[in-house]
Amino acid sequence: MDPTSWSNGAEPLDDLGAPVALRGPVRRVVSLVPSLTESIAVSCPGLLAGATDWCTHPPDLRVERVRGTKNPNVRRIIDMVPDLVVCNQEENRRIDVDRLRAAGIPVWVTRIRTVAEAFSSLERLFAVALGVAPPEWLGRAEAEWAAPPPEPFRNAVIPIWRDPWMVVGRDTFTADLAHRLGLRLVHADRPDRYPKVSPPELTAGVDLAVLPDEPYVFTETDGPEAFPGIPVALVEGRSLTWYGPSLTTARQLLTTQLAHPFRA
Repeated sequence: MDPTSWSNGAEPLDDLGAPVALRGPVRRVVSLVPSLTESIAVSCPGLLAGATDWCTHPPDLRVERVRGTKNPNVRRIIDMVPDLVVCNQEENRRIDVDRLRAAGIPVWVTRIRTVAEAFSSLERLFAVALGVAPPEWLGRAEAEWAAPPPEPFRNAVIPIWRDPWMVVGRDTFTADLAHRLGLRLVHADRPDRYPKVSPPELTAGVDLAVLPDEPYVFTETDGPEAFPGIPVALVEGRSLTWYGPSLTTARQLLTTQLAHPFRA
């Protein structure tokens, strides 16, 4: 069955092709993904009943917290009896999804590894899972990212952690977004999507180091010293890694931040 089709009474399919047994109109949602939490809260005020401790946007969000993305309080979520729980293949654990489904809770799992997948996945989340029109900001974001990447490309590295150093690799949303910003990730040919690298490997062949403020909080005094003589750009991690309303402003913001690097 086509995952975008659920006519004739068939159950809708999430991004992984799993049927989602919606019991009726979705009125209470628990989100276990910060990007999806923001997307729903901004677009459908009142739908969210719960979110993780890491769901920091919008800043004024007032819903019950159900712990983290990797250790959600499954028992409490079940007791909340939501109409739908939204998850992500990368950010959440299969065991938690299985436990929720076994308790009869409908779960919609997204799969987002490119910017284009972000747009198509969010459109289906709203139209198919939530039963509402896709929000206006989604179209604006898609138009914003339609332009080709600038040239020439710069050889870059994007660390997401240190001690040990971990960097953005292949088949990731951030890697595709970086490509659209004119960055060629030097570790994208490694087998792991977020490879661990040694300090010598970290800087080899790098023309620009891009240090986000999440998940590891890189700052002017924590991170740039590992890249002596290499330009370093400190950027907003949310714009680099979140797929949601921030995509409407991320390209302009990140382009500006990448254009003003400094040397450690």
